[in-house]
Amino acid sequence: MQIALYIGFIFFGVLVAVVTLIGVLDVVRGTPIRTVGTDKEGDSCPPVNDPFFRESFELLTHVTLRPGHGVEFFINGDQTYPRLWEDLRNAKSSITLQMYYCNAGKMADTLHEILCERARAGVEVFFLFDSFGTTLPQDYFETLRAAGVTTTSFRPFSIKSLQKLQHRAHIRVIVVDGRIGYTGGFGIDDKWYGDGRHPDQWRDTNVRFTGPAVRQLQATFVVCWAEASGSLLTSVKLLPPGGRPPADEAHGGVLAGLLHASPTIGSTAAERFFALSIAAARKKLYISNSYFVPVKAFRSMMCDAARRGVDVRVLTVSANTDVKSTWYAGRARYEELLKGGVRIWEYQPAMMHAKTIVVDGGWLSVGSMNADNRSMSFNEESNLVVLDDGAAKQVEGLFIEDLKYANEIELESFSRRGIPAKIAELACHLIWRVL
Repeated sequence: MQIALYIGFIFFGVLVAVVTLIGVLDVVRGTPIRTVGTDKEGDSCPPVNDPFFRESFELLTHVTLRPGHGVEFFINGDQTYPRLWEDLRNAKSSITLQMYYCNAGKMADTLHEILCERARAGVEVFFLFDSFGTTLPQDYFETLRAAGVTTTSFRPFSIKSLQKLQHRAHIRVIVVDGRIGYTGGFGIDDKWYGDGRHPDQWRDTNVRFTGPAVRQLQATFVVCWAEASGSLLTSVKLLPPGGRPPADEAHGGVLAGLLHASPTIGSTAAERFFALSIAAARKKLYISNSYFVPVKAFRSMMCDAARRGVDVRVLTVSANTDVKSTWYAGRARYEELLKGGVRIWEYQPAMMHAKTIVVDGGWLSVGSMNADNRSMSFNEESNLVVLDDGAAKQVEGLFIEDLKYANEIELESFSRRGIPAKIAELACHLIWRVL
């Protein structure tokens, strides 16, 4: 009996070690992409105004860009949540939510009240939350279920799922009646309330949109829901036929698509999107990102863009960050980027949580994807990508406005920072792939 018990312990130990090793090997990998284009001179990524850019993007990321979208961009909670609450309260047939970050507070209470009321009114409501990013108490979900809301968690911890432990649903999905979509960096927590220009009022960029990409966003939810619940939803309420935009947008509107980035063994759609966006830049590349720790290949691409005359600017967090280790890890490579011609600003008033890219005033992305290994390699992420001059110039304007509230990092002064800061940066950069 004792021998069998010892063998069982040994077997269990070996199993845990193997699973842990697999997880470690998965975590430390970076993007396999090193360059964009071929080795032939002049054969590089086309600019965003070249029709071949759209074709390349669609083929290499499996995202279809379609016309007929209406888009609204929000830069803080004061703009986002009144509009969101109104749409949710007006839901007639269905509501689907997939959120990474959910904490107790006034915002969570408001969401709870709206979802319960709509479910009791006969609206189908599905709520998928990440088991790591959400700290709402169990009774919060029990009362939702009692009201008719269907809810479950994404990838809860268990021994048999250790190999997926680091793969989180960082995604943001809200779809109302299959026809209105929201994504961005927002969450359910009171710190997202406010104007984003004062302490403890997070600055974020979110997008509300209508048109064909809403069905793509809904499909993103359905895929993750199927994994979490075992049920593949095909309800007409969730995926209304046609996905046609409102009549006033049908003959024009914005060209857009929904990028659902998901982990894979090789390069991810997130990595291919990021590489194409950098390589396509000819005049301007503006990146806002809260957790800016790009892999070496992407840092090299950004420096290459600066050397070919592109105005490369990065807006990221300051000491007002919620994750100091990631801030230090990113700062460890500031000098490399600054020497390569990349300009960097740190947002000062509050936590800057936006994740946007604007290229040459014509190509943009707004969503949940950070410029770090976690988002690029092993998180589920959602970004609305838009090929439209008007929309891109609007987001570009938001970027320029944010710079008024940020301090530019100068190479000369930054290189003189103290030894303690350099030690912290080095230490954090050693584990940057898992931050």
